[in-house]
Amino acid sequence: MRTIVMTGATSGLGAVAAQILVAAPDTRVLVGTRGKQVDGAELAPLDLARLDSVREFARTVRERLGDTKIDALALNAGIGSSGKHGTTEDGYEEVFATNHLAHYLLLRLLAPQLSSAATVVVTTSDTHDPRINKVAGPRHAYADLLAFPPAGGRRSALDGFRAYSSSKLCNLLTARGFARRAEAEGHHLCVVAYNPGLTPETQLNRDASPVVHTLSRTLVPLVRRFVHINTVDEAGRTLADLTLGVARPPRGRIYASLVRGELTWPDPSRVAQSDDAMTSLWTESASLVGLD
Repeated sequence: MRTIVMTGATSGLGAVAAQILVAAPDTRVLVGTRGKQVDGAELAPLDLARLDSVREFARTVRERLGDTKIDALALNAGIGSSGKHGTTEDGYEEVFATNHLAHYLLLRLLAPQLSSAATVVVTTSDTHDPRINKVAGPRHAYADLLAFPPAGGRRSALDGFRAYSSSKLCNLLTARGFARRAEAEGHHLCVVAYNPGLTPETQLNRDASPVVHTLSRTLVPLVRRFVHINTVDEAGRTLADLTLGVARPPRGRIYASLVRGELTWPDPSRVAQSDDAMTSLWTESASLVGLD
């Protein structure tokens, strides 16, 4: 029996992937959710905006599994940017806390439960790369600065998008950092940072303004005629393939990018390849979530 733990399985590409995982033979899928159902999966409460909820979810997983190991961990959930400075109950900027800190903490807490040769997939985005995201690419990956941005009411759309792209850079650096740790190398874990590409039919912008939603509904069908935009089905199937080990990285690669419906393994951005950025983010994030 293969055991998979997943976040972000209730909508968008995650919902597509979850149904494929649930349908796989001899597979047990445990999903963290804020109340939505995932047919065929075991559910446990999880609110990624609350670090105590992340800790409780990890305890629940460990209690349910007992001595059973986790064969795949898919950290897929995320929120998009909004026009205001949101703060979690822990006091951190909400996009950074939800997309990065919560998954960093969950990865650290569940790492001892991973089986030998287990797979870890962390969903990132090509918006982390200033070569692609020329409008609002991340400026840095300093956790302390991202967790406590300058106070204020509303923020510009660019600032909101930069908060999102910065959190995705942190996801990629976290995947790299975990892959370098002795526990990952010693147990031959397969770690992948997955970019599903431009996939508009997700819930990332659920908190965006009505204007943004209107433009998205209007422009996406027009743009799709001229530019290949990945469908939710394509992105979800690829996430499932990576989680199940059907698709595996070439030697020395960790960044998986879905381009025109095809899985590629390019170099991430220069900052994402920085060992200094990787190490400092890992250390600062540990301090923020109360780990060594």
